[in-house]
Amino acid sequence: MSDVNLLFRKRIGIPQDEVITFQKLAIVLEKTAKTIPFENLCIIENRTKEITKENVTSKILEQNEGGLCYELNTILYLFLEANGFNPSLVRGVTYNQMNQQWSATGNTHVLNLIPHNGQVYIVDTGFGGFLPLKPVPLSGEIVTSSNGEFRVERVDSAHGDYILYMKLNRQDEDWKKGYAFNSKVEVQNITELNEVQRTIVEHPESAFNKKPLLTKLTDKGNITLSDTSFTEWVDGVLKKENIDEKRYNEIRKELF
Repeated sequence: MSDVNLLFRKRIGIPQDEVITFQKLAIVLEKTAKTIPFENLCIIENRTKEITKENVTSKILEQNEGGLCYELNTILYLFLEANGFNPSLVRGVTYNQMNQQWSATGNTHVLNLIPHNGQVYIVDTGFGGFLPLKPVPLSGEIVTSSNGEFRVERVDSAHGDYILYMKLNRQDEDWKKGYAFNSKVEVQNITELNEVQRTIVEHPESAFNKKPLLTKLTDKGNITLSDTSFTEWVDGVLKKENIDEKRYNEIRKELF
C-alpha cells in the first residue's frame, strides 16, 4: 500500500486492512467530508505551494489541513488509484446561485470520474457544503444522501458535456445547477492544477482570495466559518453567530 493510502485511511478513520469496494465509497466520502475541511487558509495566509503529489499529501495527510477542490480531489484521486479504481480528474465550472451565472473564474472546479460496471460516476469531495456524499452516475439517475438529492444531465455547452444538478435538504425546493464539466478532457498530470490554483489565487472574482472560509459536514448538518460569522445547520435548522477575531480563532482551533 502507498503512503497516501495509509495516511488517508488514518486521517479519516478507516481500518488499514479494509477493502474499499465501490459500495463502500459512500462511507469514504462521508468520512472525508466530516474530517477534512474545505478551506482556503493557505491562500489567505499567502503560503500556497506548487500542486504536486508530495505537497498535497504533506498538507492534507501529514499536517492535517484542509484545502480547496483541486487539493481535496487530488488526494482522493491518489487514494482511489491506490485502491484499485481507475479515476480520472476533470475540470468544470461552478454555477453562482447568487448571480445566476457561471463562475467568472472558468473551469477551476476539479472532480473525479470513475468507471464501474459499464457506467461512469462523479466522485467529488471538493464541493464545500454541496457534496453529494455518494458516487453520482452520469446516467441521470437521482442519488439521495444525507445532504440532499443529486443527478447529472447530458448537456452540451461551452463548459463541457454534463451538468450536475442538486437539491440540498436544508434549503432547496427545486433543482439547482451545481457545475458543468467536460468528461472528455482529463487532467494528464497533477501539475496542470497549478493553473487552477493560480487562477483562484489571482482572479479578481475568485470567491477564495478575499477572506477565510472553512466548511465541514457534521453528523447533523454542516458548519461554516468566516472571519465575521459562524453558521451551523443542525437537523435542518440554521444558527448564525456574528463573531470577532478572538472567537474566529477559538472556533477554528476547536472545530476545524
